Amino acid sequence: MTNVKIKNALLSVSNKENLLDVVKVLNKFKVKIISSGGTHKYLKKKGYKSIEISKYTGFKEMLDGRVKTLHPKIHAGILHDRKKKTHLKEMKGKKFPAIDLIIVNFYPFQKVVTQTKNHEQIIGNIDIGGPTMVRAAAKNFKNVLIITNIEDYKEFIRELVKGKGSTKLEYREKLASKAFGLTAYYDAMITNWFNKKLQINFPDRKVFFGRKYKSLRYGENPHQKAAIYINDFKDRETGLRKIHGKDLSFNNYSDIYSSLDILSYFKKSNTTVIIKHGNPCGVSSNRSRLLSFKNAFACDPVSAFGGIIACNFKIDKKTATEITKNFCEVVVSKGFDKQALNILKSKKNLRLINFSKYKSLNKTITKFFDNSFLMQEKNLRIMDSKKLRFVSKIKPSSKDLKELEFANKVCKFVKSNAIVITKDMSTIGIGAGQPSRLDSCKIAIQKAKIFRKNKVKNSYAASDAFFPFRDGIKTLAKAGVKNVVQPGGSLKDKEVIEEADNNKIKMILTGLRHFNH
Repeated sequence: MTNVKIKNALLSVSNKENLLDVVKVLNKFKVKIISSGGTHKYLKKKGYKSIEISKYTGFKEMLDGRVKTLHPKIHAGILHDRKKKTHLKEMKGKKFPAIDLIIVNFYPFQKVVTQTKNHEQIIGNIDIGGPTMVRAAAKNFKNVLIITNIEDYKEFIRELVKGKGSTKLEYREKLASKAFGLTAYYDAMITNWFNKKLQINFPDRKVFFGRKYKSLRYGENPHQKAAIYINDFKDRETGLRKIHGKDLSFNNYSDIYSSLDILSYFKKSNTTVIIKHGNPCGVSSNRSRLLSFKNAFACDPVSAFGGIIACNFKIDKKTATEITKNFCEVVVSKGFDKQALNILKSKKNLRLINFSKYKSLNKTITKFFDNSFLMQEKNLRIMDSKKLRFVSKIKPSSKDLKELEFANKVCKFVKSNAIVITKDMSTIGIGAGQPSRLDSCKIAIQKAKIFRKNKVKNSYAASDAFFPFRDGIKTLAKAGVKNVVQPGGSLKDKEVIEEADNNKIKMILTGLRHFNH
C-alpha cells in the first residue's frame, strides 16, 4: 500500500495556530474528524464539526484529563495493519474504524519549565497520551500519516490536494521520522530537567536535545554543511541578538562563544577580547573603553585581522571609530550607543551582536567522536589567593598579584600548551597549542617583541601547567619577564624555582592546572 486515502483524522493540539486551514481541506475531502476536549471546543466555536474523543470511545476522560486518548479504539484504529486479514477481521468484530491521520502537538513542557519552579505544575505538563499516539502513528507510517509540527501544515495541504485526498508512502515515512525525532527530543527535555533538579551531571544514560535554529552557510570549511541547534529550556533564540550584517557562520558562532566564556571572568572592568580560530589573540582590561580595545588589538594586530571582537561594555563612538580602522568579522558587545551603531553599520557585512541576554548555564563540556563522547565538568575554578604558594626569594606585591591573576585567567582559555605574557592588564604575547611548552614560551616572546617590544621588560607570564624543566623560565627571563604564575607539581619544581631565583623572578604556584585541549 503506497497511497492511503484519509477517511478519519484525529486532532489533539494545544497550539491551535493555522489549524483551521487544515480542517477546511479535510472537510473538502469529507474526512471525519475526531478531536480531544480542547480542540473539539475550539472547532465548535469556529463553526466546524468534529466528534469529541470521549463520545467516540464511549469512555469519559478521567483523572483530570490524564486518561482520555489512551483507549483501544484509538490505538487499534492507529496501529492495525491494513494488509493483515486477521487485523481487519478483529477491527471489524470490534467495530473499530481505521484512523488514517493524526495531528498532535504536546503539552508545552519546555514553556512551563521556563515560567515556573512549581514541580507539581511541571509534572502535570508531561504529556503521555500525545507521545503515545505519535509513536503509534509513526510506527505504522505505511498506513497512517502523523503531523506534529504546525510548520508542516502547508506541505500537508499541498500533498492532500495533489493526491486528491490521499498521501504517498514516501511522504508518510518522512513525517514519521520527524515524529520520532520529536518524541526523542521531548523525552530528552524531561530527563534533563530531572537530572538538573537532582543535580546529576553524569547520568548512566546521557541524552542531548536540540531544535534546529537555522542552517548555516557552511561549516568550518565551505565543503562542510552545518546548522545551529538550540534547546527550548533556555530561550527560543541563542541569546545573541544580531542587529546588523551577514548571517553568522559556524566559525563565527564558535569564536563568539569562546569570547563570551572569557568575558564571563571579567565583570568588574571594561574588557575586550579578540578571538581568532578559537584562541584569544588579545585581551585587555582598562577603565577606558577605548584603551581596552586598543590594547587588546595591539597585542597581535596581524592575528586580529578578520577576528571576533567582544566587549563586556556598551561600545561608544570613539571605540567604534577605532574598530572600523581594521577588518573584523563580528563585533559582540552589551550594546552600542546611537553614534557607534551608525559608524559600525557603515561596514555593510560586519556582524553586530548584542549579547546582553546571553546566559551560560551548562556545567559540563562534551566532545564527540565517531562512536563515543567524553564529558567533563566545566573548568570554573580560578586562582585562589588563600592557596597560593610564594616559592621565590623575592615576593610579589599586591599589584603584581592582580596582574598575575589577570594573566592566569586569560591563560586558562588558550589552547594547551599555553603561555600568556601580560603588562598593565593587557596581553602582550600569547603562545598557544604547542606540544612543547618551551615552544609556547618562544612564540609568546616572539609575538611580544614584534608588537609590544616596549612592554616586555618587567612583564608577567602565566603557564597553564607546570614547567617540566628550567629552560622555559630561562627563556622567559632572558626576554624580560619578571613575574610568573604556574600550577607547579613537576618533579623538577626545585630546579625551576632555582632558575626563577637566579633571574630575580617572582614566582607563585597555584596548584591548579588549566589544560585546554
